[in-house]
Amino acid sequence: MADNQEVTLTLPSEPASVTTARRHVTDVLLSWGLSERAETLDMLRLIVSELATNAVQHTCGQSPSFTVDLRLEGTERLRLGVTDSHPRRPRRLPAAVQQDNGRGLVIVRSLTAESGGRMAVTPARHGGKTVWVELPWQPLPTG
Repeated sequence: MADNQEVTLTLPSEPASVTTARRHVTDVLLSWGLSERAETLDMLRLIVSELATNAVQHTCGQSPSFTVDLRLEGTERLRLGVTDSHPRRPRRLPAAVQQDNGRGLVIVRSLTAESGGRMAVTPARHGGKTVWVELPWQPLPTG
C-alpha cells in the first residue's frame, strides 16, 4: 500500500447523491483494507451521510454539487471531507423538542471525538467550505 492515498468524488447536490456518497466511501475503505465488520466502517458511513445531507439540504440551492474526499495518510490517519460551494459555515441549530433535524454535526462531532479524532471546518480553495473529520486509521476489525 502506498504511503498516502486520496480519492475524490463530486456529486450533484440532490438527495440521491447521499446514498452514492455512502456507497463510494464504503467501497474505498474496503479497498484500503478496512474490514466489513469494523465499527469504524459503520461510523464513517453515518458521518458521510450526515455531511452529504448537510451539503444537499443546507446550502439553499447555492451549491450545485458537493465533493467527497478521502485521504489515507500513511498507515496512521484517515481524513474524510465533504466540500460544498456555499460560503456559510455550518452552525448548530437550536435544539427544539419537536425538531427532527439539526443534530447532524453534533452526532458527527461526538462520534469523531469518541474515536480519538477531530472535526474541523476549513475554507475551500474556490469558495465554500470543507467539513473534515480526521480519525486514527484502524484497518483491522475492531468489533
